[in-house]
Amino acid sequence: MANGIIIIDKPAGWTSMDVCAKLRGILKTKKIGHAGTLDPMATGVLPVFVGQATRAVSFAESGEKEYVAGLRLGLTTNTQDTEGETLAQTAVCCDRAAVEAVLPRFVGEISQIPPMFSAIKINGQKLYDLARQGKEVERKPRPVTIFGLEVVEQVSETDFILRIRCSKGTYVRTLCHDIGQALGCGGCMYSLRRTMAAGFTLEESVKLEQVQQEGEALLRPTDSLFRQYPVYRLRTQKQEERCRNGNPFYIKEELAEGIYRIYGADGAFLCLSRLQEGTMTSLKNFFGA
Repeated sequence: MANGIIIIDKPAGWTSMDVCAKLRGILKTKKIGHAGTLDPMATGVLPVFVGQATRAVSFAESGEKEYVAGLRLGLTTNTQDTEGETLAQTAVCCDRAAVEAVLPRFVGEISQIPPMFSAIKINGQKLYDLARQGKEVERKPRPVTIFGLEVVEQVSETDFILRIRCSKGTYVRTLCHDIGQALGCGGCMYSLRRTMAAGFTLEESVKLEQVQQEGEALLRPTDSLFRQYPVYRLRTQKQEERCRNGNPFYIKEELAEGIYRIYGADGAFLCLSRLQEGTMTSLKNFFGA
């Protein structure tokens, strides 16, 4: 069975689940999941987990993400992007300096009201299903964090390219909408490309056509997701037995407390563990991944 991580450069027009379905056929396995949904109009980094590596999806979803987004001022739509119905069009008299002046308001921890056209469920119903029925329901603001926000380029009188580094759960189209509201002319998102997710970048991504040609050869090992953590190699048979049984084990070395990648005597990646007061406790086991 195929095991590992593959970083897909998602094409426009595909859902994240479409990509997974395609990969199930190419790699001939049902056990596939992705980390961090991208809307069909969006392109870019989509980490996909195969086989035993699916155990790591929850770790990948929670990390920082980076996007390059197109902001169009003077246009407000019901989906907060250019694929929706126009609600209002307004003359734009904002230059790059004016846009840059409002961006600091959106850096740090902010609140976003999720758009109606989203997969969030309220009382068991997805918001986009309600929106398609012409209904709108009250949504509670959600906290997200914007770590970085800048204008990369002004493309035209109305169009700007933004670079955004943000936390899980951030709606970039809502950010574009809210920036437009702050400028008094309205705004929406006209393009979106994810350039980083789970620590993986566009430079590390591959096209679906490449996977079709090369298959499993493009899979990265599961531990590549945790490359920011130091390595600990098991020293004794007792340590390895306890580790493989999912039990905490003790170490004699003086090491900094924190998270470690644990490897067996044969070099196999076994688990992600936390060291505290001389004891390694597994956070997640990846035997066979």
